[in-house]
Amino acid sequence: MLKYLAIFTFVLASAITVSAQSTTLSGTVTADVTGDPVPGVRVEITRINRSTETDEDGRYTFENVPAGSYTVVTHIEGFADKAQPVRVLGGGSTLDFVISLRSINAEVTVTATGEEESVYESFSSVNSVGITNIAKNASIGLGDVLESEAGVSNRSFGSSGTSRPSIRGFEGDRVLILQDGIRNGSIGSTSGDHGEPVSPFGLERIEVIKGPATLLYGSNAIGGVVNAVSDDEDEAHEGFRGYFTGFAGSVDKQGGLAGGIEVGSGNNLFNFDTNFTREGDFETPLGKIPNSGGRSWGVTPKYGYFGENGFFRASVSVDRRRYGIPYAPLFESGELLSIINDGKDCGGGHHKDEGKGEPDCVFDIEELKSIFADQLPPIPEEEIDIKMQRNNYRFSGGFRDIDSPITAGTFTVDFTDYQHEEIESEDGEDEVATTFENDVFSYRAVLRQRNYKNLSGQFGFEGYRRSFETVGAESLVEGRVRQNNFAGFVLQELSFDKVALQFGGRIESNSYKPVNTELPELDFTGFSGSIGARFEPWEGGSLIASFSTSFRSPALEELYNFGPHIGTVTFEIGDTTLDNERSNGFEFSFRQNSRRVRFNGSFFYNDISDFIFQAPLDDDGDGNIDVDDGLPVAFFTQGDARYYGADASLEVDANDNFGVFVAADIVNAELKDFGFSPPRITPARFRAGVDFRYGGLSVRPEGVFVGGRESEIFPLETSTDGYALFNVNGSYTFVVDRTAHIITFGAQNLTDKLYRNHVNFLKDIVPERGRGVKVSYTVRLF
Repeated sequence: MLKYLAIFTFVLASAITVSAQSTTLSGTVTADVTGDPVPGVRVEITRINRSTETDEDGRYTFENVPAGSYTVVTHIEGFADKAQPVRVLGGGSTLDFVISLRSINAEVTVTATGEEESVYESFSSVNSVGITNIAKNASIGLGDVLESEAGVSNRSFGSSGTSRPSIRGFEGDRVLILQDGIRNGSIGSTSGDHGEPVSPFGLERIEVIKGPATLLYGSNAIGGVVNAVSDDEDEAHEGFRGYFTGFAGSVDKQGGLAGGIEVGSGNNLFNFDTNFTREGDFETPLGKIPNSGGRSWGVTPKYGYFGENGFFRASVSVDRRRYGIPYAPLFESGELLSIINDGKDCGGGHHKDEGKGEPDCVFDIEELKSIFADQLPPIPEEEIDIKMQRNNYRFSGGFRDIDSPITAGTFTVDFTDYQHEEIESEDGEDEVATTFENDVFSYRAVLRQRNYKNLSGQFGFEGYRRSFETVGAESLVEGRVRQNNFAGFVLQELSFDKVALQFGGRIESNSYKPVNTELPELDFTGFSGSIGARFEPWEGGSLIASFSTSFRSPALEELYNFGPHIGTVTFEIGDTTLDNERSNGFEFSFRQNSRRVRFNGSFFYNDISDFIFQAPLDDDGDGNIDVDDGLPVAFFTQGDARYYGADASLEVDANDNFGVFVAADIVNAELKDFGFSPPRITPARFRAGVDFRYGGLSVRPEGVFVGGRESEIFPLETSTDGYALFNVNGSYTFVVDRTAHIITFGAQNLTDKLYRNHVNFLKDIVPERGRGVKVSYTVRLF
């Protein structure tokens, strides 16, 4: 630790600057659809934390701006935030903005550093998903919303309610889900059949950090971060703003409504958001998947007070969901295992002391794949649902523009009361089989230091206290387990004319204290750090190289689980002797952001020691995976691994009415000590299409081409064939006074292709959705 402190002190003491005169920066903000000026837009120079608003003519002016290079960001309700670089010179500079109501991809990220910046200048690789894409893919499952993003795939358990993002092949506890920068308190990372209680409505954008983000967000972010960013204002305003959305889809008889209002008076701001979504069983080319639907509703009232130098917000969020787990009863009863073994009675049962199955019953996954290649399994007599409830209470505040060594700071305290019940239903009667409770108290504080010559930065601390317990048939850990996490971090940046250097470090501790005295108490501590360099050879272009070293402590389920777990299709055996994971990774990126061309591409390589995974058990050495309670037995173990690959997106506008877009990603992964890959690694994907635009109309036909995953696959999974899909998406936007009307429409899988998603736990028995259409209508007041 002394070595890292010495490096930091040396760089801080060596920062060099060039004296600069002050000048003026001004410009105009207009809307893309109408070309009219937009009043009331907040315009911010992020590096020096200065902001102003546009007047009735859409104009803004900053006086006394030191000469130099900056990123300027705009924000107003209903429009996508926009970030543009500018070089302020003596004699004054001008920077105009054209902001969009129909954003496909947003240009701003707040997750990468905690401050708003352009995704094209971020040291991290970021996808920022705009409101049009969110509306087009609206679902009760977060993975469904993000699956078309480069580097992101949709891990599920055969239904929307269970969908969760996988980032560059990483999933589960290695991908952290945040709501406005704070963990959402769910247990979606612990099991394939657990979803994420994140509503896509009332959001400004969803940001995805691809690659290790442990420095700011902890060891659960070793694979990446997904941050749902609410459309909250940073300043109070007078008057009324809001939105209303309705949407429907054919493939699963989806329908839903959402709306929100925001009222400002003086320094006060009041918000209220609500949403309701219902999805039925979805159709595939082989037929309807039973019990694959779900429903959700939620409400969120908020209050904020914004003074000249201080502010605070308070909110309460209520989320209720119920969704099905397709074919889960076939695993629980042992019926699926019996089908594979020519109708033998292979036992099953949902309790650890019940039937273990006949010794000659084999869980042959290749036979499973063959049987259901062109047919669906029998419809179970009962259904298994997850009934989820999440109550969240949050208070945040801070100060800014203070003339002191610490110029700004934010703090957040957050409490989540999460519970879900696994419900077994037969003949209309519900019975609670297992109850999961997860209470999480989180806190976070970040302080921003005064810029010292070319050096800017922040430091802070965060932590959480968690209480987790399961009761019932699938209670994989006997008794409540308490987890305590604490971390301190620092992030600094040296900026020159065309070159910037970012570096930082984090120390984090994790402790587990089971109430059950038969289970050991465990403590883990580790260091994460990163360094990156950015070079801007020309306006709008960036070359970025970074190195990170990250640690991840073992997850609770990896340490303590023991028993049949339908959600991972295994009988799990945890290991309390597991060590920390250590990931050392490089990433090289090239980005271009100009009026006609936008490109964002990265190559990454991660070498991971003591990678934790589930290995199949063959205790008797007969060459077959052991079976217990109708499921293959797997134990948590460790080995060295490497993940490497690339992802890229490109948009080219030939003129104002025509453009093309391309996105591609590829991931390769290997457990080096075993000669095969970890499970559910995303196959290579390529997406290409054209964008026809006329006025407020945009029509985007596209083709999606996915390679097969056929070799070096994990022993508990089968190969997956490649496929091609053809879709058409579009939107129409028009403005009346200060009200925007946005209509989105789409037709998916036009050829009704039968295909399977390699990162779906149930891919061998549940194919993906067939042909369908989806529409939405949104009204936004700004």
